[in-house]
Amino acid sequence: MLNLLNLDQPDLTSFFTELGEKSFRTTQVLKWIHHLGVVEFAAMTNLSKPLRQRLSEVACVSLPPIRKVQISADGSRKYLLQLDPNNAIETVFIPEDDRQTLCISTQVGCALNCSFCATAQQGFSRNLTVADLIAQLWCVEQALRAEGYTTDPHGRVITHVVLMGMGEPLANFNNVVKAMRLMMDDNSYGLARRRLTLSTAGLVPAITKLKALAPVNLAVSLHAPTDELRNQLVPLNRKYPLASLLAACRDYLAGTTPHHHRITFEYVMLKDLNDSPAQARALIKLLEGCPAKVNLIPFNPFPGSSYQRSTPERIEQFRELLFKAGIVTVTRKTRGGDIAAACGQLAGQVSRSARDVVNS
Repeated sequence: MLNLLNLDQPDLTSFFTELGEKSFRTTQVLKWIHHLGVVEFAAMTNLSKPLRQRLSEVACVSLPPIRKVQISADGSRKYLLQLDPNNAIETVFIPEDDRQTLCISTQVGCALNCSFCATAQQGFSRNLTVADLIAQLWCVEQALRAEGYTTDPHGRVITHVVLMGMGEPLANFNNVVKAMRLMMDDNSYGLARRRLTLSTAGLVPAITKLKALAPVNLAVSLHAPTDELRNQLVPLNRKYPLASLLAACRDYLAGTTPHHHRITFEYVMLKDLNDSPAQARALIKLLEGCPAKVNLIPFNPFPGSSYQRSTPERIEQFRELLFKAGIVTVTRKTRGGDIAAACGQLAGQVSRSARDVVNS
């Protein structure tokens, strides 16, 4: 059966055309599924009875079960979604005063093998489908509604989505772009582009394609100011070194609207490895000519890791150097650390390892 969660607006229109239906059915069904959370065709009362019967024969809205929910002392929630008997993913809800953000995964595991990330240590199983991606938003939104969470003026509990969970989003390019378009569709979730952020380790050709097809906020997992160190931390750098990555970032910003006038560079703070004043100055030089915001991320430990978190004093010294150089710099507040839901800690259930898929 065809899972309608895999279909964006153009696909769904084509589907109804093949059934001999008018295109307005697309809007109706999108609203039922994504606005109202209705997945049973029999309950879609503005569809004709013959169409409801036909849909039940050829299509479905299939959602993964939520196998586990963990709630942090800070209010963050981590959801484990079981995709199939061998694969599960984690997605994290982060409530704040001015927004309610969902951090979603894009792959089961990750093939990039970044040494400071728990997800990379799980290996890689597969890309998520569009349905897998959208299901994270649908399932968490509906679970929070059932608990009585307050919605915003547009009727949403989740106001922002960041693609920063398990996996490299740009290595699953087509499915990720289609899912983001669904998230931005007014008949689905209606998220503005400035409320969507995609984080990449630096797949340079895909950054260029992203600008053309879905220019959402871009975050880059940088973590080092030199190729020598970044090769160690982010093996993908051997294929796409810093010069090519920064050139792609500058091009991504060219001609953008005021909402997209900076690239966010993520920089995990590792004790005695990438946190010295000299490395801060090297980072300042690297980012010259690229409108940037830097997120300093205190390292979040996980079992088997040999890295340690930089001291608060060293992180503050690093931040001050960047700030005085005119770079907007913030130290990210660790959320969900007590439930292993913080940055770099996500690890679901991965059926096999294929870490060299992207690095090769």
